[in-house]
Amino acid sequence: MLSKIILSCICFIVSCKNNTETSSLVKNTAAHAQKKTITPTLSKSFKAYWYTGEAEISSYQLEQARYGELRTGKAVLIYVTEDFLPDALVKAEHPNPNNIPVLKLNATKTFNTGIYPYSIMQSTFYPVANNGHALKVSSSVQEWCGHAYTQLNNHDAFEIMSHSYFQGEADKTFTLKKAVLENELWVQLRVNPSTLPVGNINIIPAFAYTRLKHIPIKAFKANASLKTGTYTITYPELQRTLSINFNPEFPYDILGWKETFNSGFGTTSKVLTTKATKLKSIKSPYWKKNRNQDKILRETLMLNE
Repeated sequence: MLSKIILSCICFIVSCKNNTETSSLVKNTAAHAQKKTITPTLSKSFKAYWYTGEAEISSYQLEQARYGELRTGKAVLIYVTEDFLPDALVKAEHPNPNNIPVLKLNATKTFNTGIYPYSIMQSTFYPVANNGHALKVSSSVQEWCGHAYTQLNNHDAFEIMSHSYFQGEADKTFTLKKAVLENELWVQLRVNPSTLPVGNINIIPAFAYTRLKHIPIKAFKANASLKTGTYTITYPELQRTLSINFNPEFPYDILGWKETFNSGFGTTSKVLTTKATKLKSIKSPYWKKNRNQDKILRETLMLNE
């Protein structure tokens, strides 16, 4: 009888130990899977190009359609890798295994409309894992009438806040069902253009476009196509087409773009095409280049004209 009791206790202890080990294994497997999602496997060429402590800065000659006329200006695309905090959705200042590696794009445009200037900036934070939507998108437009700001945070839904000086657009917060973001496509292209969505899809247009056209931020039906070195999106309802030209070989740098749409309001409106043509690209830790002597880099980028 005693031997049976001892044997039962041994079996119970072994069983508990096995259950504990199994539970631990499940947790470790789940944690490993999560870590793999956060820290993706990147190619040697990607690491060699994007993880050197420098940003890629490209300047473009710009012809921007605004108020039914073409305006000359400059555009700049700044791409750089960063670690991102998954909850706060801001740049991580300290290493942490939960940080999400992103490729950030700061896209700027400057041009004049008559006497007054426009300054537009859009920021997109896209996971280099290329496994989901942008984590965050923001857009600001400044001109002499006032300024406007829009921000999207990617949580369970797209959480959007929007501020403007225009009546009816002043202060809004709302959520959207997740859909392809036009802003994120400019970064996804740089990670792997072969993964860009094609065919008939729903796309949320670039925030700068919706702001300048005073249309709601929402998904519109679109058709997207990918050919060698060109990605094109057409929005039938908006009567708008965007074509991005890029180097078909890594690092898939953007050579220029065209955007055709109805510019202006009322009787002065007409269909025009915004164009951007690449001037120069450099790699630089620009955040350290803030001394007067560093202004020569603006000459290199042809931004002093």
